[in-house]
Amino acid sequence: MASEKEPRTFLGLPSWPERTAVAAALRTETVGGVVLLVAATVALVWANSPWSGSYADVRDFHFGVSELGLDLSVGHWTADGLLTVFFLVAGIELKRELVVGELRTPATAALPVVAAACGMAVPAGVYVATVWVGGGSTEGWAVPMATDIAFALAVLAVLSTHLPSALRAFLLTLAVVDDLGAILIIAMFFTSDINVLALVGAAAGLAVFHLLQRLRVRGWWWYAPLGIVIWALTYNAGVHATVAGVAMGLILRTRRDDGSTGHPAEEASPGERTAHLMRPVSAGVAAPLFALFAAGVTLSGSALGDVFTRPEPLGVVLGLVVGKTLGIFAGTYLAARFTRARLNPDLAWADVFGLAVLAGIGFTVALLIGELAFADPAAAEHVKAAVLVGSLFAAVLAVPLLKRRDVLYRRLYKAENADLDRNGIPDIHQDHRTGR
Repeated sequence: MASEKEPRTFLGLPSWPERTAVAAALRTETVGGVVLLVAATVALVWANSPWSGSYADVRDFHFGVSELGLDLSVGHWTADGLLTVFFLVAGIELKRELVVGELRTPATAALPVVAAACGMAVPAGVYVATVWVGGGSTEGWAVPMATDIAFALAVLAVLSTHLPSALRAFLLTLAVVDDLGAILIIAMFFTSDINVLALVGAAAGLAVFHLLQRLRVRGWWWYAPLGIVIWALTYNAGVHATVAGVAMGLILRTRRDDGSTGHPAEEASPGERTAHLMRPVSAGVAAPLFALFAAGVTLSGSALGDVFTRPEPLGVVLGLVVGKTLGIFAGTYLAARFTRARLNPDLAWADVFGLAVLAGIGFTVALLIGELAFADPAAAEHVKAAVLVGSLFAAVLAVPLLKRRDVLYRRLYKAENADLDRNGIPDIHQDHRTGR
């Protein structure tokens, strides 16, 4: 006699298969981008609801260890603490691209590097020009420089049924270089007074981290406590704590031992294992919680009006929508025209233009830089609203452009299959999809 199913505990821990399925879903860009979008939407609704006071109370609630200089608000814990996980994964991806990916040789790296550099320089120039004409502050010059890879890839994944896979690869490589630029900007321009002793301690911790990697020491119980110490020392040194995550990601080995060097062969490198483990935390916890407490801006009629009348937020919007498009497209064209770099033959210039517009979606890092750039809370709120508006405009403009390209590629795909059928050649792609 079959026994009745046990009742599920409300909000209890899911079963192992369910947890595995959720983690696997969060490793995809589409799901990660949707979770980020949901968190931002909740933040906006909560901050503009009758319960907006509770939003501010939660965001500004302090906890931690004051003796260690770590008595922070919830908002700061998400920006300085949890977002370090996000940058750890970004650092691992950057290391992989540099060692075994598209950036390992100058010939393949030239195009995305030049495109990303122009995609950062031109938005900054657009911002500076806008605030110069309007008599505003240049403090936010770096805000429109960053592309949010999770959102951009999520939009591309939703639209991309027949778009070339090279388009996604180009966006990924572009975003890796873009992330590196944002990291360097945060480290160089948005640091407070440097605590030399803490900075030396953080550097020593990174040296130990590197030594453990060289000695092939395995076990999270070595790296997790050391990583927390490095993070705390970096924060107290006056350098933004997310830089610690990037540094550790760059140190982790991304090339597998194959047994030829005297070390046991590996199925996955430490970088691969860490990224596989931490990506669901980054996509499902770190980035959404940061968005929840960073995107909660008041969107009254006057606030939205300020986005288009004040020079600083207007510069952010124009930088994201106009600057990113011009910078990436022009940079790609100039690199292909005047260097040995060549555009992937599977891509057309119309594809690159749509991708350049899509890259104007700047969210996570743009919001972070906005908080760092403006000490005045009111000015920071205006810039945050500008990031949201500019990202929305970029997405709205990019969707029809990329969808049109997708329709074109779908037609070409059907035409090619029709030719194959007329010639009596089996459609191996169709056979693979249907299992026949």
